[in-house]
Amino acid sequence: MNVKIISDSTCDLSPELLKKYDIAVTPLFVTMNGKSGKDGIDITPDDIYDYVANTGKLPTTSAVNVADYAEVFKYWHDHGYSIVHFTISSEFSSTYQNACIAAQNFNNVFVVDSRNLSTGQGLLVLHGAEMAQKGHDAKEIFEHCTKLAKKVEASFVIDSLNYLYKGGRCSAVSALGANLLRLKPCIEVIDGKMDVGKKYRGKFEKVIIDYVTERLTGRDDIDKTRIFITHTKCDPAVIKAVEEKVREICPDFGEFLETTAGCTITTHCGPNTLGILFIRK
Repeated sequence: MNVKIISDSTCDLSPELLKKYDIAVTPLFVTMNGKSGKDGIDITPDDIYDYVANTGKLPTTSAVNVADYAEVFKYWHDHGYSIVHFTISSEFSSTYQNACIAAQNFNNVFVVDSRNLSTGQGLLVLHGAEMAQKGHDAKEIFEHCTKLAKKVEASFVIDSLNYLYKGGRCSAVSALGANLLRLKPCIEVIDGKMDVGKKYRGKFEKVIIDYVTERLTGRDDIDKTRIFITHTKCDPAVIKAVEEKVREICPDFGEFLETTAGCTITTHCGPNTLGILFIRK
């Protein structure tokens, strides 16, 4: 039986990658002005920036619901596929739980809790897609990617805490103090949850190079298959400088992939957020 790889929209894979690996997407929902739309289809990150600038408020995001999952799974099941579906970490959303509930009605749907978000999740999705192309069955892909989730290293540096403050994820005092001191926190995904790592200080352009240098230098535990540079509305010059630094430190990565983060990361972190994401050996 053919295997269909599906991911929720938080994987932040580009349209080109989705097409190349024949990956289907189930969009989360974003609500602004009392109206709900599909992530990446009805609402884009630019819509979120405009909404925050005009209202001072953040939109909210919500999970793919059970009914939508049942419809998607039935479609591919009826077309003769077994399914491996990847979701954002179950610590962040009820998306995983909803997918599991819907999957109970089928005998060939396997749901992977990525324990991650953004292209941390995307790394697993691509790995699963490559396994499917090589002829592995759905159960094998599910079991392998579930184990591999523990080896994904995902982190981001945030230029400003304004969005985190608006979303109630940090206090006004913390946000003001960070802005006054020009602190740029590194957010790391550990055991499926977000945690604050090192707090850098200075201009974002310099901080982000320091972050990349510290993440990659002197390590022999990195799987060099691919690395993602994922960002929210960063200056192209900054992105180019990051890629050059990555290539300088680790020139033997097989793929250097740049993607723009979708609505979920945008809503939580705001513009000028950038991370490098890869898998450990």
